[in-house]
Amino acid sequence: MPLPSDDFYRISKLPPYVFAITNELKAEARAAGLDVVDMGMGNPDGATPQPVVDKLIEAARNPRNHRYSMSRGIPHLRDAIVARYRKQYGVVLDPETEAIVTIGAKDALAHLLFAIIGPGDRVVSPNPAYPIHQYGVIMADGEACMLPMPDAATFLEELKTLYRTSSKVPKVILISFPHNPTTVCVDLEFMKEVVSLARQHGSYVIHDFAYAELGFDGYRPPSILQVEGATENCIEIYSMTKSFNMAGWRVGFCLGNRKLIAALARIKSYLDYGIFQPIQIASIIALRECEDAPAQICSIYQTRRDLLCEGLNRAGWRVNPPKASMFVWSRIPEPFQDMPSLDFAKLLLKEALVAVSPGIGFGPMGEGFVRFSLIENNHRTRQAVKSIQHFLQQQPVLTGSGALNI
Repeated sequence: MPLPSDDFYRISKLPPYVFAITNELKAEARAAGLDVVDMGMGNPDGATPQPVVDKLIEAARNPRNHRYSMSRGIPHLRDAIVARYRKQYGVVLDPETEAIVTIGAKDALAHLLFAIIGPGDRVVSPNPAYPIHQYGVIMADGEACMLPMPDAATFLEELKTLYRTSSKVPKVILISFPHNPTTVCVDLEFMKEVVSLARQHGSYVIHDFAYAELGFDGYRPPSILQVEGATENCIEIYSMTKSFNMAGWRVGFCLGNRKLIAALARIKSYLDYGIFQPIQIASIIALRECEDAPAQICSIYQTRRDLLCEGLNRAGWRVNPPKASMFVWSRIPEPFQDMPSLDFAKLLLKEALVAVSPGIGFGPMGEGFVRFSLIENNHRTRQAVKSIQHFLQQQPVLTGSGALNI
């Protein structure tokens, strides 16, 4: 009797998940009793604000909240995110037609692409990039067009060249600033140029704004919806994950263009019944009553950034401190720059007991880099720096860098 085929159409489009390799090695090391400092996955370690947790418990005790919810999100939650955008960015949105609640940012992006992209539709995005930015397009049968982004200006010039020279107009420009993994940041003028380019050529813009609240040293990341008329062709994805330490809660939003919101709402009406209602009710409390939480969380990440970057630089690994996000993106240090990033990440895990994400996991243009996540506390961050310093001092090029005073 023949066995059913395991040739699954969409699964066959996906490459092996690079991060699974380092995660497996990390698990093996910990199983062997080794103390691994995990700076790989961007998984916030802080607690969700207590008023949010308290409201969740209260709402979960009410049987009326145990039923199906609304796939678009309950009205009061949409009202709350729209009110936050009005206060934070001066952006006025209609909670009925220009806002929808999603099961995290990843769900928002994947299902939005699934709703609006078809065979052959081109989606332009920077590379390296968060994997769903490329593979969400591929799974939707679209054409992922990756442009290099060593910096924002280069990406913008590449985008202008693409519009000028290509006979195929992109249906969507997919961007994310502050950027994961490169930490590249932009100002509102950059956003204006992207919106203008897209409008001239009939493209939509999707802006993944996952790190909206994590700007350092006075930098405030701009919302693309601050651009005048942006809702005519733009949508923004906002997440509670990083801003409020609510990673496991899976609460996100799509905001902006009515046609895109309507398309996502229609897809979601077939796919889900929305987030568990007590989580939505608790999220209202986060947006309305925990306005100081994002700044406090941001301050913690900035302290960790300083500890890591200053320590690595003193150890001989030259890194640039990011202006925003919860990551540090760095070129692999000498004398390892000829080594593939996955091999270097494996070596760092083995010799220094520090887990990082290899750049190749973010696309071909990420090769030669690694990403640190600022998810370990100050003590553990110092421990990672000391371990890396010891590792680097074993290399001939880096001897004599001296002991760290931390």
